[in-house]
Parts: sequence; structure tokens; C-alpha cells
Amino acid sequence: MLSQLLPDVVWSDLWNATYETLYMTVISVVFTFVLGMLLGLLLFLTGRGNLWENKVLYIIVSAIVNVFRSIPFIILIILLLPFTKILVGTILGADAALPALIIGAAPFYGRMVEIALREIDKGVIEAAKSMGAKTSTIIFKVLLPEAMPALVSGITVTAIATVGFTAMAGFVGAGGLGDYAFLDGFQRDSIQVTAIATVFILIIVFIIQIIGDLLTKKLDKR
Repeated sequence: MLSQLLPDVVWSDLWNATYETLYMTVISVVFTFVLGMLLGLLLFLTGRGNLWENKVLYIIVSAIVNVFRSIPFIILIILLLPFTKILVGTILGADAALPALIIGAAPFYGRMVEIALREIDKGVIEAAKSMGAKTSTIIFKVLLPEAMPALVSGITVTAIATVGFTAMAGFVGAGGLGDYAFLDGFQRDSIQVTAIATVFILIIVFIIQIIGDLLTKKLDKR
């Protein structure tokens, strides 16, 4: 039935493209969560009035985050091609897109982590410090649990942005639904292929949003 309605669509190619998009998204989001969390914690802790207050370090880390957040993703991919070639051994395929996806998304999420941590009531942190809690205890027992709903909401937004990044990465041979829509759809003048690839991307985005919203509500104890 579907083959008759959409004769231009090669379903095996579509499923393969969907798998590549999911692969790039999941791997990059995992690394983005870890690196972004580290960046966000470093920005927060070295900020004014916080546990590791260090103005110079804060300015350096903040500048790095701002620079990589400001570079358009398609340009970032091109700039990172030599690095990608050294790291992965190729500049084509889903694996080759991962360095740019992670480096592009981690600073964005890192800033969201910093904002989430700033929203925590200072009194809670001060109470933990007055009780003699170590820095590690404050981070893992106070900061992260208190900010977790916002952190999950932030990684949801980042994951959705990453799906969009994977589509752009397809224009430079990274594979995935973006590549499928461009090569099999646009270049072959097939509206069917472009439309079905778009629908699949939207489905992925909706699923990520639903999962993120459910987790955020479950973690939010207010």
C-alpha cells in the first residue's frame, strides 16, 4: 500500500537513514550530556561567590563556550574536517559527524546547566556548607538533585537541536535523514522522498519531547 502511494521512496534506504540519524543523535547526546554537565558545573563553581570562585578561569571557559555556541553548525563541520579526519579516519558517514555534533552541542548544553544551577536557592547550598559538607557532596547531593528537572529539560532541548544538526550534517555526506532528503529527494526532484524524510524527523523530535517532558514532570517534586 505504502509502496503504491509513495513509489519514489526506497524503504530500505529510508530505514537505514533513520537508523543513522538515531545513531548520531543518541551517541552525540550522551557525550553532550557528560561534557556539557562538566562545562556547566565548572562555569557555575568558578563564578562569583561560588565554591571555586576563579575569575580568570571563569572568563576563559565562558569565552570558549561562547565561541563554539556562536559558530553556525555547517561552518563548524567544515572547520573540524581535519580534526575529524585524524580522530575518525574519514570525513564521510555517521561516525564522522559525531565530533562536530558533540563540540557544537556540548557548549550549548553547558550554558543551560550553568543557568539551571544558578536557579538553586543559595540558602540550600549555604546550609550544606555550614554542616561541613565536602564540595563533592554538595555537587552530587545538593546541586545536581535540585537542578535535575531543569537539566533534563535542557538536554531535551539540546537533543532536539541535535536532530536538526544531523540533518545539516547530511549535506556534507554524514548520512541520515538529512542526507537522504537531499540526495534522494532534492537532487532527484522527488517531493515524496523529501516529505517522508521530514515526517520521520518530526516523529523523532516529538518522541524526544514527550520522553523529556515525562521525565521532567517525574523529577519535579515541587
